Amino acid sequence: MSARGTVEYTSIGEIRGPLLIVEGVSKAAYDELVEIETGTGEKRLGRIIEVGLGKAVVQVFEGTTDLSLTTTKVKFLGKTLEFPVSLELLGRVFDGLGRPLDGLPDPIGVESRDVNGAAINPYMRDYPTDFIQTGVSVIDGMLTLVRGQKLPLFSGAGLPHNMLAAQIARQATVRGGEEFAVVFAAIGVRHDEAIFFRRSLEESGAIKRSILFLNLADDPAIERIVTPRVALTAAEYLAFEQDMHVLVILTDMTNYAEALREISSAREEVPGRKGYPGYLYTDLATIYERAGRIRGKKGSITQLPILSMPSDDITHPVPDLTGYITEGQVVLDRDLHRKGIYPPVNVLMSLSRLMKDGIGEGKTRSDHAEVSNQLYDAYARAQELRALVEIVGKAGLSPIDLKYLEFGDVFERKFLSQGPYENRDLEKTFELAWEVLSVLPEHELTKIKTHHIKRYYKRRG
Repeated sequence: MSARGTVEYTSIGEIRGPLLIVEGVSKAAYDELVEIETGTGEKRLGRIIEVGLGKAVVQVFEGTTDLSLTTTKVKFLGKTLEFPVSLELLGRVFDGLGRPLDGLPDPIGVESRDVNGAAINPYMRDYPTDFIQTGVSVIDGMLTLVRGQKLPLFSGAGLPHNMLAAQIARQATVRGGEEFAVVFAAIGVRHDEAIFFRRSLEESGAIKRSILFLNLADDPAIERIVTPRVALTAAEYLAFEQDMHVLVILTDMTNYAEALREISSAREEVPGRKGYPGYLYTDLATIYERAGRIRGKKGSITQLPILSMPSDDITHPVPDLTGYITEGQVVLDRDLHRKGIYPPVNVLMSLSRLMKDGIGEGKTRSDHAEVSNQLYDAYARAQELRALVEIVGKAGLSPIDLKYLEFGDVFERKFLSQGPYENRDLEKTFELAWEVLSVLPEHELTKIKTHHIKRYYKRRG
C-alpha cells in the first residue's frame, strides 16, 4: 500500500477486548498501520483488520488496557507495518514487533519491508533437493531436513521441544561452507524459556549468525500475530537478497493460533472447530508458504515450526491443519520421554516427505536411504513384539524375535538418544546406525544391498 499521509481521529465508538472501533472514518485501508495515543501521552501501535461503512476495526498490539473512549486519539499512518532489513540484523535480539531488546540502537535498514509479505509464487518455486545437517542423529538419519522444506515438530506440554529447537539452532549447517543463518522466533514463551534461548545462542557463539525475536507470554497476545511475519521478513531478505541459506524456527505456533482465536472471538466471528476461526488453515498457510527456494536465486528458507498439541492430541486443529500444509512432521513421544530418552522422537509417527530428494550419493551417502528403511522396518517389528510380550511374555518368542527386541532397546539407547549438547556429524550418525543394525543377523537386513552390507556390517561375536 502506498503512503498517503496521516489522518487523525478521536471518534472511538467502542473498545472490545484487543480491538478499537473507530467511527466516522473516510480514508483507511486493510492492514494499515495505526498509532494510538492514550490520555497520558503513551503511544501504542495497531493495525486495521476491517474497514467499511464509515468504521474501522483496529487491532491494538500492546492491548487496550487503560484506553478511554473520550481521551484516546487514533492516527492512521497511511502505510503498513514495516521492518528495516540489512545484514546488521545478524547477532541482534528483538521483541515480537521487531523492536530491539539488546540495548543497541534501532536497526538501520537498506530498506523497510512490509512484514505481511506473500507466499512464494508456485511457478517460481524450485524443488528442495539439498541436505541440512542438524547434528541430531534421528533427524539427519531418518527424517532428513532439506533446504526449502517446511518440517514441523509436534510436541506436548512438558516435552523438551524447546531444548531440541535450541540444539538445532546451534548446530544446523549446510554442506559446502555456504552462508548459513538462523532466524529464531519465540512466540508467547515464558521468561525462563526466553532467557534459555538467548543464552543458548550466545554461549555457543551461534548468535553471530542468528536473529532472535522474543514475544513473551505476558506480552499482549495480539503481538503474536505479527512475530512470525516480522521474522520471515528478515529471513526473506537474507535468503533472496543476500543469497544465504536460512533456517527459520517458530515456537510455539499453538500460541499463535490461540491469539488468532482471541481476535476472532472479539470480532464475534462464527467459530470453527474448537473455537478457532474458519480461516485458520488459510492464515497458517500465509506463514508456512513463505518458505522454499526461488528459481534463479541461490538462497533458501527452511522452516521448522514447533507446535505443542493440547492433551497430546495430534488431531487438534493446529497440528492437523499444519500437517496438510507442510512436508512431513517430527512427533515427540511422552513414553520415550518418561524412559529418559532425548530427543524422544516417535520415528514411526514421523515423516520427512522430501527426504528422498535430499539424500544419496554426492549429498549424504549412497547407503542412506537403505539404512533408514531398515531402521524403520526393524524398529516397527520391535514395537509389535513389545506389545506381544505384554500378552504372552518372552517365553513364547523365537530366538529371532528376541533379537528384534534387543534391537529396539539398543536403537533407543544408542541411536535415538543423544545429549542436548552433542553434535553428531553425518559419519557418526551412520556409524551408530550400522552398529545398531549389527544386533540383527545379516540375513535380516533385507532392505540393504549386499555390497553395502559387506562394507559396513559389523559382525558380532
